[in-house]
Amino acid sequence: MTVSVQRRRLLALGGAMASFASLPSAVRAAPEDRLAFLSGGTQADTAPFFDALMQGLEELGHRAGANLVMDARYANYSGEQVAKLAAEIAAAKPAAIIASGSGISAAYAVPSDVPVIFMHSGNPVDAGFVESFARPGGKATGISLLALDLMGKRLELLKQVQPKMRRLAFLASPEHPGQQRELAAARAAAQALQLEVRYHEARTPAELQEALGRVAIERPEGALLFSDALMIGQRRSLAEFFLKHRIPSAASWSAFPDAGHVLSYGPERIAAWRRLAYFADRILRGAKPADLPVELPTEFELVVNRGSATAMGLVLPQEILSRADRVIDAPRT
Repeated sequence: MTVSVQRRRLLALGGAMASFASLPSAVRAAPEDRLAFLSGGTQADTAPFFDALMQGLEELGHRAGANLVMDARYANYSGEQVAKLAAEIAAAKPAAIIASGSGISAAYAVPSDVPVIFMHSGNPVDAGFVESFARPGGKATGISLLALDLMGKRLELLKQVQPKMRRLAFLASPEHPGQQRELAAARAAAQALQLEVRYHEARTPAELQEALGRVAIERPEGALLFSDALMIGQRRSLAEFFLKHRIPSAASWSAFPDAGHVLSYGPERIAAWRRLAYFADRILRGAKPADLPVELPTEFELVVNRGSATAMGLVLPQEILSRADRVIDAPRT
């Protein structure tokens, strides 16, 4: 290569570098996708699920600090705060808001076209978030943890733990979307097991205490809790009540036996949260939430609290212990 040719190439390279240096920093920087996370609860309660979500995103190529910015907010069970946070997040125009608990309705209610990706414990159709599971039709989609077909199995397990069970207490909030579907499924399952059912509804912690007063008088041999926001928030005080009155209780999420309830059988929520990353990935790549069908959980777990059962004078059958994904040996963790 002649000196003149080499010099011309160096000059051209220098000019290109100078032109690049003159570009705005936003153009030069590596592109970053922006998502938001809104929980109606606390950071501590949500941490395992948020971590699973972030793991799922990373597996799909979206890494925080590299090509992804995640704005995580927590309302600490404050209705006023969750509405305020939802408005602030939507105003920042992220690619999508990933929401759980009361954060879902707050994010959905904001007059904005920012997509909402939900992890919903109830029925999103009944809640008005989507038109149908197959065709959401609006700005929201995600995963529903409602698994009505598991209701019968949950009661069968409780019956195995307490063979003398004849009367059953149901506790739930009537404001939980899908609650009527859950109640109908539970009544049908109880009827098949020849169980007498008494339904106790509660919208607030004060109403729940009144309901528990009635349960204490009725003395059922078992209790079934629906996994709505009120029950999950009061799960520890509920466990103390049932332990005191020696009433074995069952629910759908493992957070309940972790708090001292005898058993849970339902969706494995860590896996579901990891799967939720799929929806964010699709939207980041240009898909519309209206075109992404709502999914149901595909992984389930049985968790039993042997410590609580023992404290109530019950012996967990070996069949249940051998099938359990996790056995807890203390009344609470």
